[in-house]
Amino acid sequence: MRGAKSAKWVAIAAVVALGATACGGGSGDEGDGKAAIDPNGKFSIEVGEPQNPLQPANTMESNGSIVTRALFTGLVDYDSSGKLVMMNAQSVDTTDNKTYTVKLKPGWTFHDGTPVTAESYVKAWNWAANPENKQTNSFWFSDIKGYSDVAPAKGKPKATEMSGLKVVDDTTFTIELEKALPYFSYKLGYEVFSPLPESFYKDPKAAGEKPVGNGPYKFVSWQHKKQIEVTRYADYKGPNKAKNGGVIFKNYSKLETAYQDLKSGNLDVMRQVAPRDLPVYKADLGDRAVDQPYSSIQTIAVAFYTKQWKDIDPKVLQGLSMAIDRDTITKTVLQGTREPATGWVAKGVLGYQPNAAGDITKYDPAKAKQLIKAGGGVPGNKISIQYNVDGGHKEWVEAVCGSITKATGVECVGDSKADFQAELNARDNKEVKSLYRSGWVLDYPFIANFIRDLFGTNSDGNKGGFSNKEIDELIDRADSAKTLEESEKLYQEIEKKLPEHMPSIPLWYYKVNAGYSEKVTGVKYAQDGDPVLTGVQVKK
Repeated sequence: MRGAKSAKWVAIAAVVALGATACGGGSGDEGDGKAAIDPNGKFSIEVGEPQNPLQPANTMESNGSIVTRALFTGLVDYDSSGKLVMMNAQSVDTTDNKTYTVKLKPGWTFHDGTPVTAESYVKAWNWAANPENKQTNSFWFSDIKGYSDVAPAKGKPKATEMSGLKVVDDTTFTIELEKALPYFSYKLGYEVFSPLPESFYKDPKAAGEKPVGNGPYKFVSWQHKKQIEVTRYADYKGPNKAKNGGVIFKNYSKLETAYQDLKSGNLDVMRQVAPRDLPVYKADLGDRAVDQPYSSIQTIAVAFYTKQWKDIDPKVLQGLSMAIDRDTITKTVLQGTREPATGWVAKGVLGYQPNAAGDITKYDPAKAKQLIKAGGGVPGNKISIQYNVDGGHKEWVEAVCGSITKATGVECVGDSKADFQAELNARDNKEVKSLYRSGWVLDYPFIANFIRDLFGTNSDGNKGGFSNKEIDELIDRADSAKTLEESEKLYQEIEKKLPEHMPSIPLWYYKVNAGYSEKVTGVKYAQDGDPVLTGVQVKK
């Protein structure tokens, strides 16, 4: 949801989760030089209930990702310009984009005091790739040689470990890929590639409830659907040591409730203000209000596995797209806090290009009706858009539905789920009735994350079942490029072909519209839209 989250589904109308890095950029409070700071003070932040146990390879949404990012630190991260920053890795080197040598910084430990070694990574990745362990992000290891033996598409596994992973010594291991991939080092910033301590394997389920990581914060407690508490890890060796004593992730079922708590001082940091409060939050919060773009996009995804959409002519989806008045909805319902999307790749990502979708994101009721008719019409002449009630989506879903119905006569209704967890479960279980709202934040700042990881036939992020042989072949071609620059150009060509196939309907680019209380200072938001937790300071 950041994104580096398979990737991260965004829970709320404009939020997401990558990181507690020292590097994330953006506007925000630079720190109050006059205020007395309590270095051991804890602060609270608004979240929802994570969908899954807190295992790094089992988190594909922003509520869980923001917590696992606090508890685990991987090999690399990114600065605000998208440049790689070494974290637990001292170096990640390759001469051919196929074999990578990773050297770890010495002296790192897990929260139980045991050392972080090369084996901590290799064993964790092999465990996560094994289909018996049912990790939602296991496909992220598919680039590594031997993955298909561990997790074959058909038949029984031939191995329990990927042949491409080799431990050289305590602080060195090598990664051999199935084929060269010019942006693989970027992918290593996603938390699926975190290490795990030996204690994890004794009871992985219990470890998901009480995780032991190697990150800047140490787990304290998880009261389900109430709060998760973490405390600063004193022996943390990373560049992003916490400037506070810990974080309390407070669970809210409604953003409106969280905002009232923020104003009354019962909550310290919000990730996103609900649409209802957008007109007033800047006046309410003054210089504690945040308004900045980040690398995420909202789309309407299609459940291609349903009878309604199984063999649909893309012209129908093109028509529905052109029936949405994005300009008016973003200016009115969303109070100018979103920018109409013109493609499928978020801004701020390497490879972003304006107007990649051509005319299909332009509002044109006459053309919309014409395209839908030419494509054979919407089966049943009725659609629904699934969304989670706790994320502030109701207002814009109703506006989008109203726009579609007015322009085309197609009946459109919202299909609400109680919370983000229930909404994600419906996607995972292929229970979506028609369409669903889909927010995606960068997992790593390269265009492939918004194309391969969402629209590749076998990708974990492809929940709607989109499958196109031509797109898969073009993705393979882009992945086989000899340089990062060449791969970027080939992916840009793929994006320009997506209007022919309509894997989803782009809506708008996200912005962080959030704020924080008078109790904290130094609050900044990273490229993935999440507050940089380690930089927050608590006033005495």
